[in-house]
Amino acid sequence: MNKIKVLLADNHTLFREGTRSLIEQETDMEVVGEAGDGAETIKLVTERHPHVVLMDIAMPKVNGIEVTSQIKADFPATAVLILTDYDNDQYIVALLEAGAAGYLLKNVSGADLVNAIHAVHAGESVLHPAIAHKIFSRLGSNGRQTQDTAQGINISEREMEILKLAARGMSNQNIATQLYLSHRTVQAHLANIFRKMDVGSRTEAVLKAMRKGWLGLDDLT
Repeated sequence: MNKIKVLLADNHTLFREGTRSLIEQETDMEVVGEAGDGAETIKLVTERHPHVVLMDIAMPKVNGIEVTSQIKADFPATAVLILTDYDNDQYIVALLEAGAAGYLLKNVSGADLVNAIHAVHAGESVLHPAIAHKIFSRLGSNGRQTQDTAQGINISEREMEILKLAARGMSNQNIATQLYLSHRTVQAHLANIFRKMDVGSRTEAVLKAMRKGWLGLDDLT
């Protein structure tokens, strides 16, 4: 069985040890490295090619936002999952725009963290609904002012329908069920959306669509 390779990036050794213990209880996951600062994180990603990087924002030497941006530029298939104490709007927006696939607070349960790792590895986003609505509300206040249209970059009606459901936080499987499609078909549509929008994740796609005015707050409920 191919295991999900996870890299832990946090400047607190005790926290890394506890998280490693939790993850290694899962038969389909393995921790392939630990980093205590941003520069070491980038180095280990280059050397060990993890599927998921579990990282805090406040990293010495290179902060989490810059690390995320570099990882996604060099290794777009690697999912970055933020696990932090910070819930500041500016941090969240900056990290999501840098390419983070998910954003969790450190008070999350162990089971929810494991589920989140599975989700981002599967190409889905992980964002608490309250945080998602707060961030998208902030973006939505300006989103409708732009004149761009989805048709301008050939987003089809079906792709827009899937993008709207993704914006509501629905999983690929739930989208497939609602639209009477196969899971594989939904994945293919999302891959086309990402390519056309020049993004690497559904979170980036939703943020970009909000900024362009393709999606409004009414599309999130």
